[in-house]
Amino acid sequence: MAAPDRLAEVRERFAASAFHRSFFGMTLEHVAEGEVDVALAVEDRHRNLLGIVHGGVIATLADTATGLAYRTVLQPGTQHVTAQLNVTYLAPARGGRVLARGRVVKRGRRTGYAEADVLDEEGRLLARASALFAILPEDAQ
Repeated sequence: MAAPDRLAEVRERFAASAFHRSFFGMTLEHVAEGEVDVALAVEDRHRNLLGIVHGGVIATLADTATGLAYRTVLQPGTQHVTAQLNVTYLAPARGGRVLARGRVVKRGRRTGYAEADVLDEEGRLLARASALFAILPEDAQ
C-alpha cells in the first residue's frame, strides 16, 4: 500500500472506531508517515479516585498514538499487534486537553518500535511511552 493510501486508511479506521471516538472520546489530530497525534478532552469519566486522569487513560492514548503511527509504515500484506507497552508517568493530568504524540523509531520485518509523549494543553510532559509491535501476515489471527 502506498504511503498516501496507508494514511487515508488510518484516518478511515479511526473514524470507524466506536471505541476510540464514542466510548473513549479521542480525536485524531495529525497523521503523517511514522507520526500520529491523538487527543482527548478530559471528562469526569477519565478521572481516577484522586480526581486526576487515570493512568489507564494515559496508557490507552499512548498505545493508540504509537500503534497508529506504526500502522502508517506497515508493509502491504502485514498487520501489527502491541507486544509490549511501557509507560513512565512524569506528572499528573488534571484536566483540559491531553495529547499523545506517537512516532515510529524502528521499522522491522518481525518487530517494530515506537514512542509517544503525552502532553497537557500547556505542553507539559505527562508521560513517555515505548511500544514494541509484533509484525504478522495480514491473514494471521
